[in-house]
Amino acid sequence: MARQNYLFTSESVSEGHPDKVCDRISDAVLDAFLAEEPEARVAAETFATTNRVVIGGEVGLSDKNKLHEYMGRIEDITRDCIRDIGYEQDKFHWKTVEVTNLLHEQSAHIAQGVDAASGKEEGAGDQGIMFGYACDETPELMPAPIHYAHAILRRLAEVRKDGTEPTLGPDAKSQLTVRYVDGRPVGISSVVLSTQHLDENMTSADVRAVVEPYITEVLPRGWLTGDTEWWVNPTGKFVIGGPDGDAGLTGRKIIVDTYGGAAPHGGGAFSGKDPTKVDRSAAYASRYLAKNVVASGLAKRCTIQLSYAIGVAKPLSIYCDTHGTGEAQDAAIEAAVAGLMDLTPRGIREHLGMNRPIYARTAAYGHFGRAPEADGGFSWERTDLVEKLKKSV
Repeated sequence: MARQNYLFTSESVSEGHPDKVCDRISDAVLDAFLAEEPEARVAAETFATTNRVVIGGEVGLSDKNKLHEYMGRIEDITRDCIRDIGYEQDKFHWKTVEVTNLLHEQSAHIAQGVDAASGKEEGAGDQGIMFGYACDETPELMPAPIHYAHAILRRLAEVRKDGTEPTLGPDAKSQLTVRYVDGRPVGISSVVLSTQHLDENMTSADVRAVVEPYITEVLPRGWLTGDTEWWVNPTGKFVIGGPDGDAGLTGRKIIVDTYGGAAPHGGGAFSGKDPTKVDRSAAYASRYLAKNVVASGLAKRCTIQLSYAIGVAKPLSIYCDTHGTGEAQDAAIEAAVAGLMDLTPRGIREHLGMNRPIYARTAAYGHFGRAPEADGGFSWERTDLVEKLKKSV
């Protein structure tokens, strides 16, 4: 039997964290190519450090002339991302940072395994395993620790950007330890928050006075008590932030991006990858299926695993685990989800409308637990399979 009384911790990082700066740039590059051609192929990786951003990887458009034209836009895309995040530091400023573009055309050997040929289905862009997860701990069907860790940083970014709290800087990390009783989240054991601040004279106590009201605002009422430990900027001053303080790289925050450690992870990063890469699209599909299982009332918790081989269209396996909370057999749920969605790479993209420039917005504050948007953003958060699942199991 699973433990019922325990503490569990998850962390989040803000859009100004060095790795998240890189994720944002990589996904903005992806969006630019998808806006030009929905079937564009992109695998963009970004590295950032003091006064420097380097973008590499491979891209592909059917029109090679347009490919070269779009290569010339990469620097402007990068500067726009850094400006929107809010970096105007002496050693990391959107106007003066040096941008090096090392993107090149996609390998023909990779393309031959992915492109649909005569009489051949489009194959997966790589081998690998992908996990999706959902639980009934929050209305968004996400684990409470990661959901509220994201919520804290999202709120602080809002008040920083709208001018309410001009002393806050873009770089921040949050961490919540949640107390569970009888398997349900009931309170916060500790709050850890480190945030960049622009006033060098601010102490940790000063920073706490700024951020505490917003943290209290986003957490469930009663979860913060007199016993909750607070650790706000525990090392003291945090003035130098972002890539000037620590180098950043695309794809280094894969647990932050998903379930905060509450569920398995297949190891593949998301940002900068077009949806032919099953690292991304199948992880989104797995979340979509798991969320619909929980939303349908078939389970309180659900993990879905998919696996693929490069160049092969259909998943090699579909696995469901409801962690002992299922109202139906896991094997029956596996069969049902397999019948309700085409899980080939193209089937996933078409079902979820993924060939669109909708990815830069995913780069911070989690890829899951977000509201579906009118233009197709976060389509994998829809719960439109609920009725079909109920009838199929």
